[in-house]
Amino acid sequence: MILVSACVVGEKCRYDGNHRRNEKVLEFLKDKEYRLICPEMMGGLSCPRNPSEQIGDRVVDNEGKDVTENFQRGAGKALELAQKYQPELIILEDRSPSCGTHVVYDGTFSGKMIAGQGVTARLLSEHGFRILSSDDFQ
Repeated sequence: MILVSACVVGEKCRYDGNHRRNEKVLEFLKDKEYRLICPEMMGGLSCPRNPSEQIGDRVVDNEGKDVTENFQRGAGKALELAQKYQPELIILEDRSPSCGTHVVYDGTFSGKMIAGQGVTARLLSEHGFRILSSDDFQ
């Protein structure tokens, strides 16, 4: 069993209403059981929605609205699913303030990235789940 970010398999759930379909991940998953997650939508955010970035311990959108609670709620629901299914692997989309595994945007909305994890990736890592970025399949 594998949990995977829905946008990585082509679901249009990203902030901009698009997806990040990754053919290499799809090839990897083709003979495996997997379940899709989108922590941002699971946390109550709409699609499309304003882009958000982490600023310290908070997550804010590009209009300054604090959406930390939504990100934390979605991370909690993703953790519940991980605890229920005990996946051997979780594949998330890097750069996201929710699913970023290696890097996230720096909070300036300038496109600059920094080393770090998104809210969901960090929570899942803290609970011992094995996480890879979809970029790790390139």
